[in-house]
Amino acid sequence: MTTFVDRVELHVAAGNGGHGCASVHREKFKPLGGPDGGNGGRGGDVILVVDQSVTTLLDYHHSPHRKATNGKPGEGGNRSGKDGQDLVLPVPDGTVVLDRNGEVLADLVGHGTRYVAAQGGRGGLGNAALASARRKAPGFALLGEPGDLQDIVLELKTVADVALVGYPSAGKSSLISVLSAAKPKIADYPFTTLVPNLGVVTAGSTVYTIADVPGLIPGASQGKGLGLEFLRHVERCSVLVHVLDTATLESQRDPLSDLDVIEEELRQYGGLDDRPRVVVLNKTDIPDGKDLADMVRPDLEARGYRVFEVSAVAHQGLKELSYALAEIVAQARAAKPKEEATRIVIRPKAVDDSGFTVTREEDGLYRVRGEKPERWVRQTDFNNDEAVGYLADRLNRLGVEEELMKAGARAGDGVAIGSEDNAVVFDWEPTMMAGAEMLGRRGEDHRLEAPRPAAQRRKDRQAERDEAEREYDEFDPF
Repeated sequence: MTTFVDRVELHVAAGNGGHGCASVHREKFKPLGGPDGGNGGRGGDVILVVDQSVTTLLDYHHSPHRKATNGKPGEGGNRSGKDGQDLVLPVPDGTVVLDRNGEVLADLVGHGTRYVAAQGGRGGLGNAALASARRKAPGFALLGEPGDLQDIVLELKTVADVALVGYPSAGKSSLISVLSAAKPKIADYPFTTLVPNLGVVTAGSTVYTIADVPGLIPGASQGKGLGLEFLRHVERCSVLVHVLDTATLESQRDPLSDLDVIEEELRQYGGLDDRPRVVVLNKTDIPDGKDLADMVRPDLEARGYRVFEVSAVAHQGLKELSYALAEIVAQARAAKPKEEATRIVIRPKAVDDSGFTVTREEDGLYRVRGEKPERWVRQTDFNNDEAVGYLADRLNRLGVEEELMKAGARAGDGVAIGSEDNAVVFDWEPTMMAGAEMLGRRGEDHRLEAPRPAAQRRKDRQAERDEAEREYDEFDPF
């Protein structure tokens, strides 16, 4: 039965925003008291949080689909909908978040580190929030935006100071069991250890973590044995410890050739050349093992390695080894640059950035791409003519119609707003007075106002037309 998983593909879905409400206040003797539709609630986010009590990705292996809750729709009486609840997913320390193409999105190290894997959708505005001096009684509300859908890959890279590497049955598990309180499985056959084991070692005033990496054999970096699955767990270590078996029963093996093979696999895996190395000659309690250790030690020291002769079974040479590793770990920690305070980087937009683009495709279709136009389309209820007119006004004020004219668009040409797989396509009818001209005095209700003389009404309508022609930048909730 699987108990350790260090790589999973996770499908996360944030919550959708709630729809805004279109409502008119009504009470006795005041049947049309003005718009009072509330805003929709925000959809919940999906958040990854480092939790030190979690050591494996097993839960997500069994349940890879996770979804946050949706925001509630707004209601009449200026009652906003409830926000969706964020979905917090605990992950082990050292988890790397990647997209499906292998690009790193986040490296989660340190208890409490957070990453928003999927953003919840915004809630739609109710007609009370859309009311203005020119639009006193909107008969529509904005729809809530859908939440993000993401397919991400989680990879666990163990956060350890010391990594034990070596052939199967070299004694790595035995060594970690006597240096720390870890209790890994130990047996006299290869590949006993199927998952990385972590232990905590205290040497004087220094406390450090130690891990063994199972399954390194010739060809491990290409996928043989278990090495390719677990070599990632040595990437964060400060020091590599080669555990060499001086009492192996295989005639074609010896400590020097074992070291050369493991070093070649580490070189092919890459990224570990700068880590200090220590060599441990294990099983020196056996007479033949002690003789072989005395024979190869001068060669290893000539190569520049610090060599320690130990016996995990007889508990020989362990104190010297643990203090030497503590010294190297302390030096590595001191050499690391101090963490700087969190900085906020502000990247202002260029002064000539319109926020959208208009391109003409091979089939003659004009495509509009941009954050605002695409968001406004998602928020529009196309079953409501007044909402469509409001969208047309917003696009006109943004300058979309002017750019379409510059790009050569003519009446009747097809225009698409959004990406190819999720776009709204319509036949363009150019007009500099987009929705207000087509729908008249959109969003107003004469019953909400006191009677005015005909001359005054004509004067007011002319003022409104002049204001629209100047592309007055009316209130934009976003």
